[in-house]
Amino acid sequence: MNPSWLTVFPDNLRALLLKLPPSIFPGLEEIRIREGRPLEINAGGRYYFLTPDGEMTRNPDAAYKPGKQDGNRLLDLITNHSLYTMEEELRKGFITIAGGHRIGLAGRTLLSGGRVEHLRDISGFNVRIAREIRGIADPILPKLLDFRHKTVNHTLILSPPQQGKTTLIRDLARQISSGTWGHPEASWPGLKVGVIDERSEIAGSKRGVPGFDVGPRTDVMDGCPKAEGIMMMIRSMSPDVLIVDEIGRPEDAEALAEALHAGVRVIATAHGSSVDDLAARPALSKLTESSFFQMYAVLARTDKGLAFKLWDGKRRGIPAAAPGWKGREEYV
Repeated sequence: MNPSWLTVFPDNLRALLLKLPPSIFPGLEEIRIREGRPLEINAGGRYYFLTPDGEMTRNPDAAYKPGKQDGNRLLDLITNHSLYTMEEELRKGFITIAGGHRIGLAGRTLLSGGRVEHLRDISGFNVRIAREIRGIADPILPKLLDFRHKTVNHTLILSPPQQGKTTLIRDLARQISSGTWGHPEASWPGLKVGVIDERSEIAGSKRGVPGFDVGPRTDVMDGCPKAEGIMMMIRSMSPDVLIVDEIGRPEDAEALAEALHAGVRVIATAHGSSVDDLAARPALSKLTESSFFQMYAVLARTDKGLAFKLWDGKRRGIPAAAPGWKGREEYV
């Protein structure tokens, strides 16, 4: 087992990670490197420290503790030996590498006019591993369909971080674009999909070309702020459906409203554990008040796996819930 993302690690850290059992790699989600503190991994939602021998432990005192040289070498590799060309990414606190893997950064911020101008003395790294899971949207897409207009409903997908939002919308883009609706009465062809991929995580693009399968009729606006990307996509590519990850700013909400007026359907994600959480956020509350979203899907990890619940945006009822991605439908 030697996944491509391992190449961003210095030799000693890469050798240590390769000592992990092969069965761990398919579920590996995060690798956290903190200078002078225990090396930590997240596998399937469970956290472990790694010893110098590559063994998993719950004891932080037994773990390998990366030093300053480890951090400097890692930063050199993920910036492709050119730290200054990554200033914009550093200002945002993350760098996305080939394959859609996002590396979060922590350190000392330099401010200008009350805003973050630069991030320096970087001592913390969180390598988040992106994966393509074809079919993960199978249980939910049929419930989002608008049969009258032969499209999908405006849908907002909510969850706390690391619950599977990006993986889900990646597969939704693929299925909507290819016309794989998963419903016997949905016989219309695939639609034109526009993906606004500000963090390069959804499509995993390299030099503008998607690394993941996002469908045959999908166009990707890579590395572009969401509000600007939405308007650019509408003007230039005339999508039927827009897919946007992690909305949260007032300008995002305004751009989504413009998409509505342009007749474009929207599937977006946001952080939150319930629709009430969204309504409490000033930047996005107007979207809930105007019933912009016709459907809400709330994701959560449970002991049985990942679950979702659907809310009808007009009735605010709870029509259906399904335990796990492939569990049988239940009603509550």
